[in-house]
Amino acid sequence: MFLTFACSLALCLLYIFYRFIDKRRSQSCYILHYECFKPSEDRKLSIEFSVQMILQCQNLGLEEHRFLLRAIVSSGIGEDTYGPKCFFTKSGTNARLSDCQFEMDEFYIETLDRLFSKTRVSPQDIDILVVNVSVMTLVPSLTSRIINHYKMRDDIKSFNISGMGCSASLISINLVQNLFKSNRNKLALVLTSEAISPNWYNGNEKSMILTNCLFRCGGSSILLTNKPALRKQAMFKLKCLVRTHLGSSDEAHTCCQQQEDSKGNIGFFLGKTLPKTATRALTENLRSIAPKILPLSAIFRYVLQVNIQKLRAKYLHNTAKKRVNMNFKSGVDHFCLHPGGKAVIEGVKKSLVLTDDDVEPSRMTLHRFGNTSASSLWYVLAYMEAKNRLRKGDRVLMIGFGSGFKCNSCTWEVLRDLDDRNVWDDCVDRFPPNLPIYPSSRNMNGF
Repeated sequence: MFLTFACSLALCLLYIFYRFIDKRRSQSCYILHYECFKPSEDRKLSIEFSVQMILQCQNLGLEEHRFLLRAIVSSGIGEDTYGPKCFFTKSGTNARLSDCQFEMDEFYIETLDRLFSKTRVSPQDIDILVVNVSVMTLVPSLTSRIINHYKMRDDIKSFNISGMGCSASLISINLVQNLFKSNRNKLALVLTSEAISPNWYNGNEKSMILTNCLFRCGGSSILLTNKPALRKQAMFKLKCLVRTHLGSSDEAHTCCQQQEDSKGNIGFFLGKTLPKTATRALTENLRSIAPKILPLSAIFRYVLQVNIQKLRAKYLHNTAKKRVNMNFKSGVDHFCLHPGGKAVIEGVKKSLVLTDDDVEPSRMTLHRFGNTSASSLWYVLAYMEAKNRLRKGDRVLMIGFGSGFKCNSCTWEVLRDLDDRNVWDDCVDRFPPNLPIYPSSRNMNGF
C-alpha cells in the first residue's frame, strides 16, 4: 500500500516537473531567420546626388546650405546608401500616396519572399504578424496589405505599430515575446521599416533639416517561434529584454518629435536636450539589464568600487570623482548598437567603455546603409554574421533609442555558428574601409 502510494506520488511530481519544464520551453522566443532589404543599385544616394537635392531646396539660404553640406560630409554615411524611388523621378521629394505604398510594398515583398523560401515556411503557417513603421499610416493598414498579398489565415493575430521611432524594432519583439507566453507552438513575423518618401522636410530650421541627411531606405523581416521542436533550426534565443521610457518627463518627451515649423512645414525636431536625455535613458536601461546579463563578480566589483569612492570622499575628503564603469564585456561578446549617427555610436562606446572593434559593425552599417531607423539593428547583426563573428554560445547585446524618449535593449544567445553573408554579400570583403575615427561629439543627433 505504501509502495503504491509512493510510486503514485513520484509519478505525479514527475508529471508536474515535466509540465513546468515544457511550459518554460514553450515560452521561449527564438529567431528562425531574418532578412534585410537592399534596394536596386540605381537607387544609390551618392554624396554628389545628395548635394544636388540639398541645392534644389528653394527655402534654404546660403547658411543652411553650408550647414547641410558639412553635415553630409561629416555624417559617417558613405556613397552607397539608398533612397526611395520617387527621389529619382519627377516626383522628387514631393511624394504621392502611390510612392509611399510602393516603398512599403517593395520592402516587405522582397524580404518576405526570401524568408519564406529559405525557411520553407508557408505564409499560411504564420500565427502572429507585427509591423512597425513610425511615420506613415495607410488604410487599410500595412498588416492588412501583407495579409491580403500572401492570403494569410483569417485567424491571424495582427498588430500595426506606429509612432515608436527608431526603438520600434525591439518593442515589436517584446510584443511577440509576451504573446508567446500565453500561446504555445506559434510562428510570428516582425516587419520593421520606416517610410522615407513622405517625410522629407522642406523648411529651413537647422534643428529639423538634419534628418534629411541621415535617414535612408531599408527594412527587415524577422521570423520568430516558440516551438521547442524548431529550436535546433533557430539562429538566436532571446535571453532578456528591457524597455526604458522617459515619457513622463516633459524635457525627454519633447526633445525629439515630429512638428511643424513657423511656416507650416512638417519635419522632425531634434532639440538641444537630446544628448542629455539619451544619456539618462541609456543609464537607466543599463542599470536594469545589467543584473540580468552580467556575472555576479562584475556586479560585485562595480558596487565595491562605487562604495570605496564614496568612503574616500567622506573620510579622506577626496572630492575628485573618478568615473566607475561596469564591465559589460564580462557578460557580452558582441554589441549591436543602433547606428543612428556617428555621435550616437561614439556616445554609447564611451558609456560602455568599448573598443573600436566592438563598434565596428555599427560604424560600417552607418557607412554602407545609413540610418534605416528601427531596422538598423538588423543590418548591424547581419554584418557580424557576414564577418563570421557569431559562434555558438556567443551573447549579443542590442541597444536601440527612439523618440518619446525611449531606450530599449535585449540579449540574444547564438544557438549555432552563423556565416550567411546575407545583405552584405557583395561588399563585406571591402569592409572595414580606411575611415577616420569619429571624434566625440556633444550632439547625439540621429535617433
